[in-house]
Amino acid sequence: MNSVPKEKSKISDRRLYLGAALIATLIMIAGFARTYYFMGLFNNPSLSTLLHAHGMVMTLWFAVFITQVLLVRVRRVNLHRSLGWIAAGLSIMVVILGFAAGISGARNGHTNGDLPPLVFLMFPLSIMLIFALLTGIAVYYRRRSDIHKRLMLLASLNMLTPAIARIPGIESAGPPLFLGLTILLVIGCVAYDTIQNRRLHPAYGWGGGLLIISFPLRFLLAHTDAWLNWATWLVAYFS
Repeated sequence: MNSVPKEKSKISDRRLYLGAALIATLIMIAGFARTYYFMGLFNNPSLSTLLHAHGMVMTLWFAVFITQVLLVRVRRVNLHRSLGWIAAGLSIMVVILGFAAGISGARNGHTNGDLPPLVFLMFPLSIMLIFALLTGIAVYYRRRSDIHKRLMLLASLNMLTPAIARIPGIESAGPPLFLGLTILLVIGCVAYDTIQNRRLHPAYGWGGGLLIISFPLRFLLAHTDAWLNWATWLVAYFS
């Protein structure tokens, strides 16, 4: 009697994760088209080796993310699990290069709007920290597919803010809009899942809640003396 609703739920899940993976990838391409993917067409200056490596690893992450979703969709779960260990190693590289790129940007005066570079540094580093937390817990719960897939989706959505910030027409709006649009993507996925399954999954409850709450906290903490002292030390230590 319950087999039909369960099958419908699985189909809805596959649609959600495939749709979210494709949308996330398109956002990444749209955001970094001018400064990375098609930079030669826009006569932009060449990137440093660090930024090239960062861009390549981020691209690989979203490519693997889509591949993993497709493998589940075609029921190649064993291959999905094997590739999962490659994804776990790749996530470590994402964090390492993301931190390095953020600190390098602050050292070179990179920012957005009128935020001082050390204040702005809060945003890329907090993205890496939350990504590391969510992917780490997702790997721990790799045998609990209901938790694993939801945390992996949240971790990937969390990474979209820098891409959103570079989309033409949005880039001049400032961090509040960039973060707000990321929150809307998170809420949209959580709401879809909740409606389809008729309950809020705990992983979306605490994982999505953590992600959403972290956005205003970033603004509050970024202007504190404690953060500025820490950011100053980081930039000086890794210079």
